[in-house]
Amino acid sequence: MKQLNLNVTPEFERDLLQYMKIKEIATKSEAIRHVLHDAVAHRLDSDYDFRPWLGMGLKAPLRKKRRFRSEDELWS
Repeated sequence: MKQLNLNVTPEFERDLLQYMKIKEIATKSEAIRHVLHDAVAHRLDSDYDFRPWLGMGLKAPLRKKRRFRSEDELWS
C-alpha cells in the first residue's frame, strides 16, 4: 500500500472530524479514502474532464535547499 502525507488546515480537519462523526468512521485515513472515492465516482458519473489537472504537481515550487544530494543518500 502506498502512503500519502497531507498537511491540512484547521478548517479541513474540523470538517473531516465532523464528517467522521456523521458517517461513524473511526480513522481519518478511512474518511479521506471514503470522500475521495465518492468524489471520483460522482465526477465519473458526470463525465468530468480531469485533463486540466495533468502536470499540476509540476507547478508547485521546488525546494531550494535539498535535504539529500541524491537518491542513494536518501535511502542510506
